[in-house]
Amino acid sequence: MAGHCAPGGGSPTGSDSIVLVGNPNVGKSVVFHALTGTYVDVSNFPGTTVELTTGMHEGFEVVDTPGVYGVSSFNEEETVARDVILTAGRVINVVDAVHLERDLFLTLQLADMGIPMVVALNMADEARREGVGIDRALLARELGVPVVETIAVEGRGIAELSAALSDARPGIGDPELTDALDALCGSTGSRAEALLVLEGDAVVAERHGLEPGILRDEIYTRRRRRVDALALRIVTEELREASFKARLSAAMMHPLTGIPMLMLLLFAMYEVIGVGVAGGIVKVTEGAMNAYWVPFVSGLVASFTPVGSVVHTVLAGEFGVLTMTPTYLLGVILPLVTAFYLLLSLLEDSGYLPRIAALSDRALTSMGLNGRAVIPLILGLGCVTMGTLTTRILGSKRERFIATALMAIAVPCSAQIAVIAALMTRVAWYDSLAYFTILILIFGVVGVVLERVTPGTSTALLIDLPTLRMPRLGNVTRKSGLKVWQFMREVAAFFLVGAAFISVLQVSGVLTWIQGVARPLTVGWLGLPPQAATAFVMGFVRRDFGAAGFFTMNLTDGQLLVAMVTITLFVPCIASVMVILKERGWRYLVGLMVGSVGLAFLLGGVVARILTAFGAM
Repeated sequence: MAGHCAPGGGSPTGSDSIVLVGNPNVGKSVVFHALTGTYVDVSNFPGTTVELTTGMHEGFEVVDTPGVYGVSSFNEEETVARDVILTAGRVINVVDAVHLERDLFLTLQLADMGIPMVVALNMADEARREGVGIDRALLARELGVPVVETIAVEGRGIAELSAALSDARPGIGDPELTDALDALCGSTGSRAEALLVLEGDAVVAERHGLEPGILRDEIYTRRRRRVDALALRIVTEELREASFKARLSAAMMHPLTGIPMLMLLLFAMYEVIGVGVAGGIVKVTEGAMNAYWVPFVSGLVASFTPVGSVVHTVLAGEFGVLTMTPTYLLGVILPLVTAFYLLLSLLEDSGYLPRIAALSDRALTSMGLNGRAVIPLILGLGCVTMGTLTTRILGSKRERFIATALMAIAVPCSAQIAVIAALMTRVAWYDSLAYFTILILIFGVVGVVLERVTPGTSTALLIDLPTLRMPRLGNVTRKSGLKVWQFMREVAAFFLVGAAFISVLQVSGVLTWIQGVARPLTVGWLGLPPQAATAFVMGFVRRDFGAAGFFTMNLTDGQLLVAMVTITLFVPCIASVMVILKERGWRYLVGLMVGSVGLAFLLGGVVARILTAFGAM
């Protein structure tokens, strides 16, 4: 440790907070919940879309930071983690006992920063099953901090970890950095910020009026050598041959075997969410809300204002604040969101989700994304609202921009897919093939165009590949339950606003006016009946409502193809619009709406013209 450099982050508030720090998928969140219990708060870090979870342990605030591989500012998650770590009183560094060679790089950086620390050697049981033995006492001596063995999913070692917090202390840093850190401490006030300046962190350097250092590569190379040397001394056993899980992991990421596995997974997800939940559970819950809640509220409102009045229409009409909002939230969105998060947590807890990202990385790179984007895109097939929220896992604003636009324009939700599938039974097989071909081409073309015109830079795929394991029920339900609650709490206000907006359009006559204005476009350009204008307006309320509107029309095969293509590319439903507004802002939303409507009608008209030329309309 440095002799003249004050340890720690130098928090201006003198924080006594306990901050959990670790690589992705090391069990940090499980340790957090074991320490804090169920009383936690989730909020976005100011100015970002990155969520922080906070709670209390023995009177101290505990903060769970995003999983990172180093304290730096290469992406938004690392920037947030850095800023939180710099205010920490003590750090719990959670490391995966199976992957010490990877995780100890962050540990040694925290030691170089001089922040009081305790190391939680997590997943010790998995390490033993994998044939990895670790000399914990030697590791504690080499690091100079307490090291506690934990199996967080079973609650083992948590009491010892809590007790060790009172003995948290700065670790043994790189002695070759001592002089350089001491020279900077007078300007930065702390060893931690002095180290980040040396490593070239421009934000921290600017904060203190300094030039960023140029020693990052040198420091990182030396730290990597220290990690390798340390791992050789403390790891006493290693796997002698690949286990079944290792072979399965490789098969999941190889195109020849991984793609069929992924297709099977997507089919299973569609069966569970698209058929089982959207077509079964939602049908029951939405039906119950329409049968009991809507008449009750309508009658209640009618007791003090006449049916058909402005007040009654806004509160309890077709798009009423007190009728449509609870019906959508509880009857439609809650079952879908619960199913999504349960499946996502199962995939995440099993370790399969990162392998899907690795498998799809090369294809998505051409669209300005990386493999992690496959997660929101898959969820977007179920619900664009959910997919949009899940773009928070992407590493840059540019990637979130591109992924949200792709889902809103070219990815139909499960409810819409179900209706379109029913419509397809009316057309010839080659019309169905043409529909899917057009949709896939549009997805690829829009992605490539967005990659070229969207400013900023995308991040490379830096993703952890945790050990494959059976998901733990308690872990899955706890994670999904917290995320469902947070989602419903966030989106409720947006549904209220959206319902009020549509109701105002209805009572003011604007909704009817829109239908009239759209008729020349739908009839003259698309070659569809006049009633198609109503279907497109309803498609804004819910995408499947718009598609279902074509059921009652006597359309030719060619007209059905035009209708399916146009309604799929048309604007997302009001729920997705509200979430996109919250996540991306009104300027993004306006541009997306204009682009989506323009592309939908342009391509629909082009398809109509081609079919007319061949006499198929």
